[in-house]
Parts: sequence; structure tokens; C-alpha cells
Amino acid sequence: MGTRSLLAAWNADPPLALLVDRDADTRKLYAEYLRLSACVVEEAEDGREALAKAISHQPDVIITETRLPGMSGLELCDLLRSDASTRNIPIVIVTADAFHVPREQMPAADAVLFKPCLPESVLAEIYRLLDRSTELNDETRSIHEKMSRQLTDAHETIPDSGCRRTILSRTYQRVETTEPPVAPPSLVCPDCDQVLRYQRSHVGGVSARHPEQWDYFECVNGCGMFQYRRRTRKLKKVSS
Repeated sequence: MGTRSLLAAWNADPPLALLVDRDADTRKLYAEYLRLSACVVEEAEDGREALAKAISHQPDVIITETRLPGMSGLELCDLLRSDASTRNIPIVIVTADAFHVPREQMPAADAVLFKPCLPESVLAEIYRLLDRSTELNDETRSIHEKMSRQLTDAHETIPDSGCRRTILSRTYQRVETTEPPVAPPSLVCPDCDQVLRYQRSHVGGVSARHPEQWDYFECVNGCGMFQYRRRTRKLKKVSS
């Protein structure tokens, strides 16, 4: 996908970029440029805040400095890659440590830019990574559609009997469980940054082609109940 077509797609569905830098002026410079380029921008000034926002907001791309208060950008990358809910988010590292941080210490990043780095360079990397991500998603969608067609064909070969109706009703039924097919992720409360405690999951969907999983968590500090939707990777509060 070319730059113009990708920008047109952004105008219809703007990507969310998480910008992590301890320097407020640098964040403002990059954030303003990205917003003018049709991005939605979320900001964080340290690794702890960035980790919480990455889990709760599920950005399309993360841009982080290496030198952050408390937790370094490299440590942040390792934590993001170790969590199932964030490991596939593209990461751009921006650093002034060109001669002090060996490249082999940055395996978790998808791209590395060295300061001084213009906002245009950051945007170019975002274009490249999201374009690549779109191609991978298209391949995954193609595989999923092929499997769905095979499943539909298999159902059609079953005689129209009570057996087939039982199979389909079980396929479409929504159930509550504490042992869902996909393990619930480790999440942090977006209100207080404390760990969310897993409670239960709802599993099912409108059809065999569109299975769903909703995981429910409770804040240990009493902020409320939260729902995590597996398909969209979005966390939202459902009760106080």
C-alpha cells in the first residue's frame, strides 16, 4: 500500500500511536506532527504509565525513548513482548545512545531511530510498520476465511437431523467459564495502574464463523469491573 492510499485509509480510521518520552517538549513536537498527519496520539512520560496505556488502549504503534524514569525503554519493550495482549504491537525505539546501546539489546523493537530525529522520520517508520502490519492482517484474514469455508462445508455434509442441530446450537451458544479457550491476559487498571484480578469469561458468538471471548476483571483497589474483548483487544469499564 502506497503512502497516499495509506493516508487515505488513516483519514477514515485513524491509527492510535502511543508516544513515550520523559521530555514534554519532545513529546509535544512529535505529537503535534503526528496529529497533523491523521494520527490519534496518546502520551506517556515514563515506562510504567506507557505499559498501563498500552494494555488498556491497545495502540496500533508505540514510539518510545530508551531513557525513561524508573523503567527504561528497552525494559518496556521486553514487558510488552512478554504479554499476549501487546506482543504484536509494532514498536519504534528513538534513542540518543547510538554508540552506547548495542543493536543486539534491541531485539524487541521493530525499528530503531537515532537522535537527532525529525518527526518526518518517525512518521515514515510508522507508515512502513503499519503497512507491513496491514499485509500480515490480510494474510491472517485470508487463512481464517479459508478455515471458515472448510468448516461450513463440513457442516453441510452432515444430514439435516437432530445431530446437526445439536452441533450448531452448541457452536452458537454463549457460555460462562473460568477456563476459556484463550488464556486471559495480564492487565492493569487504567484508573489506578494496579493489577486487575481475573473473574470469568463469556465465550460464544453469533455463528461458527465469528467466535468471541469476553474476559472480565475486577480492580484490586475497588475501581470497578472491566471487560476485555479478545477480538478488538479493547478494555472498558462495565461497572463501578
